Amino acid sequence: MKKAPTFLAKFIGISLIGTVVLVGLLFLYMQIVLPKVSQLRDVHMQVPLRIFTQEGKLITEYGEKRRMPISLDDVPPNLIHAVLATEDKRFYEHEGIDPIGLLRATIKFVITGRKRQGGSTITMQVARNFFLTRKRTFSRKFNEILLAIKIDHVFGKEKILALYLNKIYLGHRAYGFEAAAHVYYGKSLKQLTLAQLAMLAGLPKAPSSHNPLTDPKAALIRRNYVLHRLLEAHYIDQTTYETTLKAPLTATYHGPRTAVSAPYVAEMVRKKLLKDYGQAAYSLGLQVTTTVRAPLQIAANDALRKTLIAYDQRHGYRGPLAQLGEPSETTLPLWPVALKQFPPVNTLQPAAVLAINPDAATLLLTNGQHVQLFWPEIQWARKEIGHGFLGPVLQTVSDVLTVGDVIYVQEERKGFWQLVQPPQVQGALIALSPKNAAVLAMVGGFDFAKSTYNRSTQASRQTGSAFKPFLYAAALAKGMTLATMINDAPIVIDDPTAEKVWRPQNVDKAFSGLMRLREGLIKSTNLVSVRILRRLGLNTARDFVKRFGFSDNQLPLGLSMALGSGILPPLQLATGYSVFANGGYRVHPFLIDAIKDSNQKILYQKKPDTAPTPENLTPDVPAKQVVSPQVAYLMTSAMRTVIEEGTGRKAKVLKRHDLAGKTGTTNDQVDAWFSGFNQDLAVTCWVGFDDPRSLHEYGSQAALPMWIDFMHQALKHQPEKELIVPSNMVMVRINKHTGEATDNTGEDTMFEVFRQSHAPSIQNTHNVKNTITDNNTSNAGAQLF
Repeated sequence: MKKAPTFLAKFIGISLIGTVVLVGLLFLYMQIVLPKVSQLRDVHMQVPLRIFTQEGKLITEYGEKRRMPISLDDVPPNLIHAVLATEDKRFYEHEGIDPIGLLRATIKFVITGRKRQGGSTITMQVARNFFLTRKRTFSRKFNEILLAIKIDHVFGKEKILALYLNKIYLGHRAYGFEAAAHVYYGKSLKQLTLAQLAMLAGLPKAPSSHNPLTDPKAALIRRNYVLHRLLEAHYIDQTTYETTLKAPLTATYHGPRTAVSAPYVAEMVRKKLLKDYGQAAYSLGLQVTTTVRAPLQIAANDALRKTLIAYDQRHGYRGPLAQLGEPSETTLPLWPVALKQFPPVNTLQPAAVLAINPDAATLLLTNGQHVQLFWPEIQWARKEIGHGFLGPVLQTVSDVLTVGDVIYVQEERKGFWQLVQPPQVQGALIALSPKNAAVLAMVGGFDFAKSTYNRSTQASRQTGSAFKPFLYAAALAKGMTLATMINDAPIVIDDPTAEKVWRPQNVDKAFSGLMRLREGLIKSTNLVSVRILRRLGLNTARDFVKRFGFSDNQLPLGLSMALGSGILPPLQLATGYSVFANGGYRVHPFLIDAIKDSNQKILYQKKPDTAPTPENLTPDVPAKQVVSPQVAYLMTSAMRTVIEEGTGRKAKVLKRHDLAGKTGTTNDQVDAWFSGFNQDLAVTCWVGFDDPRSLHEYGSQAALPMWIDFMHQALKHQPEKELIVPSNMVMVRINKHTGEATDNTGEDTMFEVFRQSHAPSIQNTHNVKNTITDNNTSNAGAQLF
């Protein structure tokens, strides 16, 4: 009788020891082998890289996972209720694992002999998503259970639920419910209906296969199941349940909602971030604010597109892309498939000609829509077919198009389509703020999808006459004036850098004799520029021109530099013109204004070198003055007359008096330029072919229209800025033909502006007023006095 208690005591003791040892081993396993759950305190959500304009409008995002972290306070209660009712209704009662759910899953396994998904709490799903694989094994499930207990012990329920709502995969690259709301509905969670929230709450079970885009039928069944669970849990009433069951599926795919198209900007930022952060740049949640202004970028996109299409149309129609033949019951259904072989190019989309009448053509678009293309939008492509007996032969749509033609069209305005063709010519536009060279707009080509080559920063081309203002500035700095007389006459130069004797010529092959410096710039006279460079000396001129940021290898060693034979990308040319626009200060272009992490902490803030302005005389990082204010003023004055009277006079259509600029055309019309500015904008436009060949047009024809279109939009509703006159400037009446001071007031005289120390000696001089708003030429200058 005494042995039984002794045996029982031993058994109980051994059991207790075994239990303690087992618990100890499990504790050691949890502490040593399993991951440390404390890292969840600073969990990284792999949020994509997002790039914005200065106003905060999205340009693009990069990253494999779309995630938009959201705080629990911002999650609609209906979603929380739906998730809890469906995934873990005893979430707030258990300690990480739900014994009832696990028992139910175990029973199903014993009955069926198959491992099925089930019994997982929200905490267990968090453990699996952050620390484990999705492979269904007993060892993984065991670790999952232990980790869930550990997580529940360390963290509160609110933290666990927030991690789940932000981490869980919900299909189509969406991680977390806020991202899923944007992917499936294009809205935030707060904007969704109960039916839409229930749809999202049903996704965690099978996000890839049972989402509303991949399998709408299965997704609808799952949504209705979620609604039933909400009803059972008394989160909604019967009426709400029955009403919501009738709601149709409304999910459609929504990519990242970019507000501004600036792919060349985005690509430059992406490369910079990739260099600085490596591959992690795509998942750190970095938010990059660029210097780009949304309205200016939109205007730049539009101006370049219009200009290149217009150039292309001026040089003829190249015919259809393909011929599909006559449509029939058999072939017509295949046309949309055939059209998809021709991708959209910028705003241009492919179409097939279905039918033709004398005044219009009926087209089939890729989406199956039928549209009308009328003769006024086609006639630019009419053929040169000569004249009949009674005059020009009238043409109709059938003279240009044939049924079955595959063409490109674009919708100019709603319901009005235009025949277009992807231009072979390319272009670039770069707009800077003169005060600090912040990039305000950038377009590097007609279509980024077709060519990622950024011509605004990567294409170094000869600048032609657009370079001349820098040479003229050197002349003024070395003692010449805008009234200095230079001989426009033939010249023969034995240039050691050239293979043979050089005989530079003007574009029109004509000569005008002696002319003033200002006049030489207005007319863009080549021989005047060459003589200026000879008078300065090549080394002196090169040293001065480098102040604008140009390097030795960009400047030729011969006198051809006077004609712009050096090579520069548009960005650098615009930066050089900024020196004139800001009063003589060298500024350095930049594109990234600030970088923040996913928690809005500032990681980087640009502090640019800045030219002083009347509003900010002492900037934080003052720019270096490389040209005197007086020379910058004189060159601005001279380039204003280029627009008023010279090669840039087409810009007078803008009806502003605060614009200055210069055209540029290279030999054989290979490159066409226009660079211009006022106090707020320095803008350079370039047009040319990637494989250099003649445009058969000058800068005033090919590039200036782009600048005009852009400035028209950019300066709309912006008041004119008066040109601030620096100290020690005087206005003198001179003879137009000699440049000498005169007391006469006839038509052969005009007022010219001089530095006081360089003014002609005559009593009729006047101190310049604080501001001058006219172009300081002809008799208009006399109105100032």
